[in-house]
Amino acid sequence: MNEILKLLVDRHYTTDSEDTADPGAVRAMPMVLRIERTAPPCRTDVLEAAAAAAIAVCLDPRAEPGGEWHDEVVAWVRGRIRKVSRRARGAHWEAVQALPGVTVTVGGAQVRAFVPGRVGDLPKELSRLQISGSELPTDEPGDIPPGAQVLWLNPRVEMTAGKAAAQVGHASMLLAPTLTEAELEQWAAAGYRCAVRTPSPADWDALVARPDAVVVRDAGYTEVDPGTATVAACRP
Repeated sequence: MNEILKLLVDRHYTTDSEDTADPGAVRAMPMVLRIERTAPPCRTDVLEAAAAAAIAVCLDPRAEPGGEWHDEVVAWVRGRIRKVSRRARGAHWEAVQALPGVTVTVGGAQVRAFVPGRVGDLPKELSRLQISGSELPTDEPGDIPPGAQVLWLNPRVEMTAGKAAAQVGHASMLLAPTLTEAELEQWAAAGYRCAVRTPSPADWDALVARPDAVVVRDAGYTEVDPGTATVAACRP
């Protein structure tokens, strides 16, 4: 099994506080959502691109032993796995493409997930981008694409697109170690395609009650209370 996947096995998102006196030393994966003023993307497309981009960085060959991303990704996965979503448009979006990471396009949406690092060392191209302002209206997604892994949003929890993007990124990472090698290969060949959907409250309750369910429980730093279940998934 891939080294990153081994580290993710049995990982849980808990409500513990950060074990550091220096906030700048906290490690996080930056994620940038492309939200143009004149033609904003579909919310579902953004979330699906974010989920794929997060796991794509973790399973990229450059994150394997000897790769240029390896040390930073491993250090992040061994600690608290945090993601911070920001938004960009125009020249600011183009500027961040030069930073190490993976950009995923779904429909009219683009999201770039970056190699994680210390928050205090964030490049200026990222630090100048706003975290707020990622609100996008809900939409009616179409059929689930072939080969996609389905991630289910808690229907009782409201989140901005930026917050939800980080949560589905957590979910795709936690789901990956539960897949067989053949399933992972097929998923990789499909570009780590994800489908993000919102079930009925009753279906959500049944899903999270399953013993094989992967459930993301937020630490509660922003928007939701500590321990809130935000996203769930199961092996196909």
